Amino acid sequence: MDKTAQRQRQRLVNLGFGNFVVAARVIAIVDPASAPMRRLREDARQENRLIDATQGRKTRAIVVTDSNHVILSAIQAETIGQRFQAEDASARREED
Repeated sequence: MDKTAQRQRQRLVNLGFGNFVVAARVIAIVDPASAPMRRLREDARQENRLIDATQGRKTRAIVVTDSNHVILSAIQAETIGQRFQAEDASARREED
């Protein structure tokens, strides 16, 4: 498959409230409650790498991308993980 076709087939994962991220770019989906995750959030904010997709609601998950951006989501990390796995399974079925 050439690169143009690969770009067109990129899967999106719903982060809630109409916000999506390209599944292949996601490195981690983590719970924001721990001190290291709070530091990660603050470091990203200071370095202008933070994307707030919470729509003013409480942050319930932090998504880290391969470009080192940090995305805040109001959806539980477990829920995003399930959506991520569903997208992955869907992509595998289409390849078969």
